Amino acid sequence: RSSWLLLAPLLTPPVPVITAPPCSLCPEGAHRFQWIRNLVPEFGISSSHVQVLSSPAEFYELLKVQIKAAKQRVVMASLYLGTGLLEQELVYCLEETLEKSLQAKGSPDLRVSILLDYTRGSRGRKNSRTMLIPLLQRFPEQVRVSLFHTPNLRGLLRLLIPERFNETIGLQHIKVYLFDDNVILSGANLSDLYFTNRQDRYVLLRDSPELADFFTELVDAIGDVSLQLQQDDTVQMMEGMVHPYQGDKVAYCEIANRRVMEVINSARTRQELLHAKTFHSSQPGSSLLSQQGSQASGSLKPEPDTWIYPLIQMKPFGIQIDEMVTETLLTEAERDARVFLTTGYFNLTQAYMDLILGTRAEYRILLASPEVNGFFGAKGVAGAIPAAYVYIEQQFYSEVCYLQQQERVQLQEYSRAGWTFHAKGLWLYLAGSDLPCLTLIGSPNFGYRSVHRDLEAQVAIVTENKALQQQLHQEQEQLYLCSGVVSTSTFEQPNRYVKLWVKLVTPLIKNFF
Repeated sequence: RSSWLLLAPLLTPPVPVITAPPCSLCPEGAHRFQWIRNLVPEFGISSSHVQVLSSPAEFYELLKVQIKAAKQRVVMASLYLGTGLLEQELVYCLEETLEKSLQAKGSPDLRVSILLDYTRGSRGRKNSRTMLIPLLQRFPEQVRVSLFHTPNLRGLLRLLIPERFNETIGLQHIKVYLFDDNVILSGANLSDLYFTNRQDRYVLLRDSPELADFFTELVDAIGDVSLQLQQDDTVQMMEGMVHPYQGDKVAYCEIANRRVMEVINSARTRQELLHAKTFHSSQPGSSLLSQQGSQASGSLKPEPDTWIYPLIQMKPFGIQIDEMVTETLLTEAERDARVFLTTGYFNLTQAYMDLILGTRAEYRILLASPEVNGFFGAKGVAGAIPAAYVYIEQQFYSEVCYLQQQERVQLQEYSRAGWTFHAKGLWLYLAGSDLPCLTLIGSPNFGYRSVHRDLEAQVAIVTENKALQQQLHQEQEQLYLCSGVVSTSTFEQPNRYVKLWVKLVTPLIKNFF
């Protein structure tokens, strides 16, 4: 019996019609992407607070340093926590920091909140749950572990689909790691591969209390509608909360939508009030004395030259903000603008493909060669997934050639001996510019899963600062340096042979990986 056939009930979900927001490209005296704040909160920061990281080792060391330095909060959202020695060291760092907090005078201030996916975090006898239970037992008042379970995996489907395959239905895929007022956005999970030889993207946003508050509230909101891990390795919902797979699905999704949208809308309102206050205090005639007082106390923040927009996508809950913004950015990209788009799993939605093939900007799309695909060498059916990606890539390339768009739309394959590739995101270079002014970074892969099945979050970073633009440009160049341009001959190589059964099955299963 094929495991894939068990997924038949979900093969043809309805595709929504997206109405993109009006795009006011050049408002006077403001950057051209300010329309995004009609949908989400806008966080203005100084570019000096933004640091782009380049390697897994750098990411891992930063996580440990930030955990050890945390005083008020550690909030970590990931698909899962691995079970190796490097992951255990992270748990030890958390334990050490919590212990210090406990020994401090008065009541301990430090709170640790961890959000993972239920199915991925429960896989195997030794798993994310067993890694974290000692923390729950030792610090029950300070530690919360939430396990999100998709409402779409329920009933007979949940009983029939085996472990690993049940993850295809929907996941908690957000990756955000924050420590007091410092926020790391990435596509990397908390696993040894992501700390050693799986290439991803990572950005640190320092001293950003409003942004840290937003992501804390977002993780809390998802946590509230998730299963809570108990000290005895059981799970239970918060009192009065609808169960994700035993309760009414519509009621559960409505509650989840309400909780998440409350976070987004209240943050938007807060940021608009803050902008208005800042604007008025900077006007001629505002109190010079109060400004001098602020300078004397050292509380005056540098003028923002960089804007952060959190883009949330939770289609199971009817939230499609990331999809709307991404489609609008692709639609509005002008002639001679350049878009560098990367994904570890090249499986674009039809809407994104149509926009890339039908608009005027130049595209350089970076994707994984079969050897650096995360599923390369996997056992069983999963071992055929790299071949399915090759087939999807070949079909897209054939469409590019048919439309004679090879000059405008170029595919490039990442290849690096001993490494796998997991980077995702986008860099936008305006016409005539050698540096990007906008990047998208976070968890989405621009595929069907990201848009329709999983919980996703990324940020749009818009900057006027040349030094930060240079950092982003160097990040893009470093990734693309390890790639080769795809041509017709690419698919004639022996390692690109795709078996007939893979070609037949791929259209049926492509929405699940």
